[in-house]
Amino acid sequence: MSRPWPIRLLRHLALAMLVLWSGFPIALVVVSSFKPPRDIFVYPPRWLFEPTFENYTGLVKRWPEFFHHLANSAIVAAGATLLAVSASALAAYAYSRWRSRALTATAFFMIFIRLIPPIVITLPLFPAINELALNDTHLVLILLYATFFVSLGTLVLRAFVDQIPRELDEAAMVDGAGPFAVFRRVILPLCAQGMVAVGVFVLVYAWNEFLFAFIFTTTKAKTAPLTLSEMTGAIDGVEWGVLFAATTLQLAPIVALVIMAQKYLIAGLTAGATKG
Repeated sequence: MSRPWPIRLLRHLALAMLVLWSGFPIALVVVSSFKPPRDIFVYPPRWLFEPTFENYTGLVKRWPEFFHHLANSAIVAAGATLLAVSASALAAYAYSRWRSRALTATAFFMIFIRLIPPIVITLPLFPAINELALNDTHLVLILLYATFFVSLGTLVLRAFVDQIPRELDEAAMVDGAGPFAVFRRVILPLCAQGMVAVGVFVLVYAWNEFLFAFIFTTTKAKTAPLTLSEMTGAIDGVEWGVLFAATTLQLAPIVALVIMAQKYLIAGLTAGATKG
């Protein structure tokens, strides 16, 4: 039975307002990146104008290091995603298929740690990272980002693993498969959708993260968000057109990824909702 048209109309209006609220700032940045600098803050705003690549050429000339830092962001985000998804899948398998007081305690501890603000752990981590000579490396950011998201990834993937019948595990064991073979041949293929969802969550976080990158990197592993912050604090003034061009380049791949993976994100957010 379909809902009355006023309810459907209100629902579509609410969705349209939500999309407008979320998408307008992004559209404004992207459009402004193609405007001449003198037209960016003109009032009333001009939506019809002749596009220019002046801001992008200015970015290449005045901030060439931005592209190197963008590559650093890609390396760190990819590494953190692979590590977090792998660890989360293994942990989810363990939490779903085995029961013990120790495992239950570690699950509560994992959730508790996730609630701690990241800035709280930066000071005690700094001397340890210095001692291990991990400062200003891609590895330190990969480890931090993956660790920060393993708890959420485990909870999401556990919901997927719980929906896989144990009879499939038992059938594989009858054929001679051990626990790891069951995980690799049965569990992984059936929870691939959840792994993609977790991967997107981690990738978006790692791509945009600022605090850990600001504290634990200086030059070699510096990421794109740090360069964007430097652009806003430039001594000779903020070149808004160049800043908007850099922001557009930083936003474009992650927005495209989220749009392509939206069905997996929905699956990840609703994991376990239909479990009987």
